[in-house]
Amino acid sequence: MNESSTPDTRSDPYLPHPDRLDASHPMFAAIMAAHDAAVAAGQPGYLDPGTGLYVMTAEHHIQREKCCHNGCRHCPYVGADH
Repeated sequence: MNESSTPDTRSDPYLPHPDRLDASHPMFAAIMAAHDAAVAAGQPGYLDPGTGLYVMTAEHHIQREKCCHNGCRHCPYVGADH
């Protein structure tokens, strides 16, 4: 997987890369609703509606300005060119 400190070229970095969360996932809508609510509230993460695990938002990753290489669901740096 190619990750770097440069955001990838997806048209919306707030949508997870399909390698991390595909739109066909049965919980996709619920996950994205939780993500979007956290972003709107200015929270760095949310509790995954399926597992209860804490997940960092895309906004949090964008503010960090780099990839931590931990396979985060909402990492905006997945698929970056360099």
